[in-house]
Amino acid sequence: MIERTFIKKNMNKMELENYLDTKLERAGFCGIDIIKTPLVTRIVLHVAKPGLAIGKGGSTIKELTAKIESDYSIDNPQIEISEIKNPNLNARILAKKMASMIESGYSWRSVSYRMIKDIMDSGAQGVELIVKGKLSGKGGRKRQQRVAIGYLKKRGYQSRYVDKFKAAAYPKAGAIGITLSIVHPDVIFPDKIDVNEVIAATRVVAEEVTEQTETTKETEKKDEKTEAKEEVKEEKK
Repeated sequence: MIERTFIKKNMNKMELENYLDTKLERAGFCGIDIIKTPLVTRIVLHVAKPGLAIGKGGSTIKELTAKIESDYSIDNPQIEISEIKNPNLNARILAKKMASMIESGYSWRSVSYRMIKDIMDSGAQGVELIVKGKLSGKGGRKRQQRVAIGYLKKRGYQSRYVDKFKAAAYPKAGAIGITLSIVHPDVIFPDKIDVNEVIAATRVVAEEVTEQTETTKETEKKDEKTEAKEEVKEEKK
């Protein structure tokens, strides 16, 4: 069945992504793209720190290439490294970083507010952070805390434009779940349309059209005059 083939490929990709997530944790791994070509299979790794992903003299790349070809049944893998331009706008990197800092002993409150400030300073339209679990320390009850700033879509088709990731931290007091959602600066929602801008744009287009029509009319009149003069000269001859 063709369905089983697709399921097998997606399971293989998910297992590969989990392996790379563990292997390239220090490099800030946040995603993978697999592009098949007639000769090789391009594997693009999106990381925050390319130097750590490449390794000394390309040692990490060679190790990953051999591992992927032998364990994940990918023929002729060719690994490429893609650097993330702004890690402060990547939900996966930030959520995992926050989980790591909480496990290291930092207060979730100080880490969360500092992270949200950095996200908004990077130009994000909106951000939402939900932290739940053993927030009060040992002996305290489980609770949930939500911090949100700016504009955010949570339901419907437009929620696909939101960068969202979930992570978990395991300090001594108990587990803490982290859900981070970010709206990037370049995202344009269909319902966020400024009517005044649309009217101004239509006026500019209308003025350009009228100018073009006037110029065409003037050129046509000049052509008609030149043709009439030539006809008069021919009749005189």
